[in-house]
Amino acid sequence: MHILYMHQYFITRGGYSGTRSYEFAKYLVGQGHRVTMICSGIDNEEQLTTPPGKQYFEVDVEGIHCVPIAAGFASGHKGTGMSGYRRMANFLQFSRLAKQVGKQLARPDIVFATHTPLPIGLAGMAVSRHFGTPFVFEVRDLWPTAMINIGALTNPLAIWYLRRMEKKIYRAADHIVALSPGMKAGVCSTGIADERVSVITNASDIDLFRPDVDPAPGRERLGLGERFAAIYFGAMGLANGLEYPIEAARILQQRGNDQIVIVLHGAGGKRAELEQLVAHYDLKNVIFSDPVPDKATVASLVAGCNVCLTIYKATTEHTWTPNKMFDALAAGRPVLINVPGWLRETIENNDCGRGLDPQRPQELADTLEEFAADPQLCEQMGHNARRLAETEFAREKLAARLEAIFERVLAQRRM
Repeated sequence: MHILYMHQYFITRGGYSGTRSYEFAKYLVGQGHRVTMICSGIDNEEQLTTPPGKQYFEVDVEGIHCVPIAAGFASGHKGTGMSGYRRMANFLQFSRLAKQVGKQLARPDIVFATHTPLPIGLAGMAVSRHFGTPFVFEVRDLWPTAMINIGALTNPLAIWYLRRMEKKIYRAADHIVALSPGMKAGVCSTGIADERVSVITNASDIDLFRPDVDPAPGRERLGLGERFAAIYFGAMGLANGLEYPIEAARILQQRGNDQIVIVLHGAGGKRAELEQLVAHYDLKNVIFSDPVPDKATVASLVAGCNVCLTIYKATTEHTWTPNKMFDALAAGRPVLINVPGWLRETIENNDCGRGLDPQRPQELADTLEEFAADPQLCEQMGHNARRLAETEFAREKLAARLEAIFERVLAQRRM
């Protein structure tokens, strides 16, 4: 089968963000399918090499036929520093050109568009209709609901516009993939039948993030010494709520505990503000780590730390499904999570971390002190985390479920 895969942010293991589309595409190619990937760039790089006057170029990436187009931006972290208006303008620009380019490419058997951003669904709809082929849409965030819940979207006209777009895309899709049970419930609340929506969660990279990765290089790079370290790795935007671990660090410093350090690794629109906050508090127990050129280095940094943080802004948004948590599980590290809902339940029910009150950073400080004083607890929860990654979130198992959905949708269309 020929799959036209549409995703603005295409990241391989040579990049420093989520690699879901790359990993799933690689699996599909390995199963004998042909995959064409329309994207804005490869590994966080914008398309500076597009020939002058051309809309796109084509390049093979490990058997995936990639078609970077001259629109949008390739780094999700870059978007966190933009105003909402500028981001939406970029998303719509990418969607329009993806639609034009998609119609010029070889006819696919199925069109698969993955969101974020939401407007890529418009391109997927148009290209599938052009070729008369099925359309599958993947929901990685409930737009506009998630943005409303974190306070990033308040304009009534924008909310109306995005809700209208959301419902239009859902109705057009032959099938919808949601990344969490809460996302599925959100899709179904718009009137979509339950049987038209499948949950395929984010996956753990069990090959790259492993408990046996040597911790020494990561500890040395971060300058940890003998201190107990908790790491957050990912975007630093409004939604991530990283004031929470900084406040926990302030509490620890006030207590005179200088043997626990919090590592904040990544980039985003809020990073400069967070660095100013740390400087204002004169904190000696927060380390900012810059983005690195590949995920193997991220895995090394995680291996050098004792626990991983899954942090989100304290809101009513409970459908979130961050890559970082699944990679933390694969690394065999306990997860401390301040997000209610299915993620917290998964962590607590499998005894591989702790849930925290998102309004009480002192809970994070208390828990870090408890874990630092009990290495056996960390070790046991780390074992449980790795086992959960292998049994429930291994990437190949989840990619096989996506392949089965494609085959079922094609079979239904042929009936």
